Amino acid sequence: MSVYLDNSATTMPTREVADKVYKMLTESFGNPSSFHQEGLNAYAEVRSARETIAKSLSCESDEIVFTSGGTEANNLAILGSAGANKRKGNRIVTTAIEHESVLESVSELEKQGFEVIRLEPNEAGNITKEQIFDAVNSDTILVTMMYVNNEVGSILPVEHIKKAVARAKAPALIHIDCVQAYGKYEIKPSKLGADLVTITAHKVHGPKGTGALYIKKGTRILPRVFGGEQERKIRPGTEASPLIAGFGMAVSQFPNLKEQEEKIKKLNAYARCELEKIDGVKINNPADSSCYILNVYIPSFMTSQTIVQHLSSQYDIYVSNGSACAKGKRSHVLTAMRLGDRVIDKSIRISFSRFNTKDDVDLLVSAIKETVQKYPIK
Repeated sequence: MSVYLDNSATTMPTREVADKVYKMLTESFGNPSSFHQEGLNAYAEVRSARETIAKSLSCESDEIVFTSGGTEANNLAILGSAGANKRKGNRIVTTAIEHESVLESVSELEKQGFEVIRLEPNEAGNITKEQIFDAVNSDTILVTMMYVNNEVGSILPVEHIKKAVARAKAPALIHIDCVQAYGKYEIKPSKLGADLVTITAHKVHGPKGTGALYIKKGTRILPRVFGGEQERKIRPGTEASPLIAGFGMAVSQFPNLKEQEEKIKKLNAYARCELEKIDGVKINNPADSSCYILNVYIPSFMTSQTIVQHLSSQYDIYVSNGSACAKGKRSHVLTAMRLGDRVIDKSIRISFSRFNTKDDVDLLVSAIKETVQKYPIK
């Protein structure tokens, strides 16, 4: 029996999602821009998915632009915002614990002469609203920040960005990366005061290769790709209609998010309690972080990457040692939290989905306990 606890990296698509993708590939395979019946069938599926996703965000369907995933959506939001508003100011505010797609985008803008302010977290991985207010000034054209951190589950105070921008009288657009929050918490861009919101399918039991960027009506950003009329020319190119339809199916299957959160909170609390019974194990993220993520220090002579491989090969248990996009590199999040080299190098991430159970946690805890006893720090 395998135990999958790497849901922050990706989730298993549901059977209904897989069936929808297969049906689109084999029966509704027309180009959604074509005017014959096959094209119109594909277009209808894309439109339906767009409406379903828009409803989940309480926004208009024409505010949803499909992309190839969260990375492209983040790049489009950040680089497109800076390009459209560079005459209004020069400052970009973000944090040091963002996803690589945000960090690399703002670094590229920094090379072009923009001033980038990276807010540093405390040892719990938290950013304060005071930091945001201090960083945003009248020269700020973009604030880009994640809702939930993908490694330690910090819930950032994104709801205060709008107030900070207003107080500074800044021309800033507000971009919130909701990849780790969507499908877990209620996300309403209008309530958050966001102009741009990133979501993706494969974190919510949908297919890989498709995501979306919410663009508030009236918000101007420059495209990064050219060559067609699709997606209002903001992201042209033939739509990946099978994947988009699968995305829509995944969203249509969202459970009651409050009830789901309560279930995961109990699972998280149980996992914390059982893990902390193992001598030397330390939980790196506080109880007020997202219940969907646990970051855990394992007192073994093995590195985190080796622990991940060991749990996989010996126990069929799947966790990670940080962001999948980092490809095994040392965690920039734990480094920014100043946790120390030993903790950084020996910590793993456990991430839950609505399909995980107490039995999964019991098997994980047993495997970690055996690992620590068999391979202690020398």
